[in-house]
Amino acid sequence: MEIGLYSPKVEKTEVVEMDLSGIRFTNLKGETTDLNDLKGKVIFLNFWATWCPPCRAEMPSINKLYSQFKNDKNVVFLFVDADSDLPKSIKFMTDRKYEMPIYKSASEVPQQIFSGSLPTTVIFDKQGRLSFKHEGIANYADKKFIEFINQLKK
Repeated sequence: MEIGLYSPKVEKTEVVEMDLSGIRFTNLKGETTDLNDLKGKVIFLNFWATWCPPCRAEMPSINKLYSQFKNDKNVVFLFVDADSDLPKSIKFMTDRKYEMPIYKSASEVPQQIFSGSLPTTVIFDKQGRLSFKHEGIANYADKKFIEFINQLKK
């Protein structure tokens, strides 16, 4: 399944100052990333689950976006498995030939960032401000969205 005729509008969110310190995520190797340590970079944070049809439908577009920016040192991607089942989510990604880096929550995540709706995508600008939040399916390979990421890098 992939986003086809259903292509919801993705609109910018009001920029919100946030304290990102202590919001941590861990990968399968046990390496922990604190969002506060990523200031100076654009952070693309996606909450998803393998059983979530809308999450699965938007994955091809997210994978295209990730492929475009994966070598850009100014953009960081974190794909957070809402079930925290990293072996299962990594198998899901591998089976579909997706390369996106998978994490699980290693701390409390403020409601302002993730309230439980799947999928949820949040983007922080280089100053660590919440610049985008979207709950539900979206097409992240859209040219306007790519332009938005490039603007945040400046």
